[in-house]
Amino acid sequence: MKKNTFRSTLAVLFLALTFPAEAQQTVRIPTIGWLDHSSPNPEVLRLVELFRKGLRDVGYIEGKNIAIEYRYAQGKIERLSELAAELVRLKVDCIITAGGEATRAAQRATKTIPIVMAVSGDPVASGFVASLARPGGNITGLTVISPELSGKRLELLKEVVPGLSRVGVLRAPKAHGPAWKVLEPAARTLGLKLQPLDAESPDDLIRAFEVAKKGRVEALLTLPYALFNRDYRTMIVELAAKSRLPAMYGGTEFLEVGGLMGYGSDISDNFRRAAVFVDKILKGAKPADLPVEQPTKFELVINLKTAKQIGLTIPPNVLARADRLIR
Repeated sequence: MKKNTFRSTLAVLFLALTFPAEAQQTVRIPTIGWLDHSSPNPEVLRLVELFRKGLRDVGYIEGKNIAIEYRYAQGKIERLSELAAELVRLKVDCIITAGGEATRAAQRATKTIPIVMAVSGDPVASGFVASLARPGGNITGLTVISPELSGKRLELLKEVVPGLSRVGVLRAPKAHGPAWKVLEPAARTLGLKLQPLDAESPDDLIRAFEVAKKGRVEALLTLPYALFNRDYRTMIVELAAKSRLPAMYGGTEFLEVGGLMGYGSDISDNFRRAAVFVDKILKGAKPADLPVEQPTKFELVINLKTAKQIGLTIPPNVLARADRLIR
């Protein structure tokens, strides 16, 4: 009897010691999919680190209580669909997208896995959400677009360039249909004619600036686009300088590589804020009920060194309105 009792006690102790260990081994931590059209270059890795910091701020540490599956299209947009499908097969808990093309690919790949746009153009016009206040599907996140931006950028260009009448607009045809529709009435109000300059690749950019020269374009406006803002920004700034075109960029990050003027929001903060959406979703919130966030703070940055190089004098009233001057 004593032997049986001793054996039973040993069995209970064995189960008590082994079960928690086994249970710990089988606990599944949440997995996030990162879908990016670009390559893991220094700028992209900087944004990834901002996202990781955002996760740490809400209690998640990669490799401990959350995992991230990274998928980069290496600049080949046609690969995004395949990479999105991979993330779906992995049954990730949420997909982070960096740019409209990535969001489109994720949208086509799944209607159930939550998708968080770290940065987007016009998500309503693009068909990603029903409205900013009530997205209505499995997509939510952040946008860099505010209705007043297009007109304000053109207005600033007109103030800076004496007698401006013709503006070249660097755009990606597949991504900028809605933005172009907003831009046209703003241009008419300001008495400006727009010359579309379509580009999706480095070769396209070279041709676009040749078109600008033939079309006697007097200034350049670039529409916000992940390929322009992250992958090709140095090339665009160099082409604009070579053409001696005063340029207003769709992101202040262009000024880091010598751009003339930028007016917009800081997309860096978007990637940190995307982690807040992930946290809410992992805690049970539905993307359909999480409003898309619009930027509330815009910054005007002017590079005086670039202005001097192209022989442009920035009017005092514009300088006075600048949030930051690069001398």
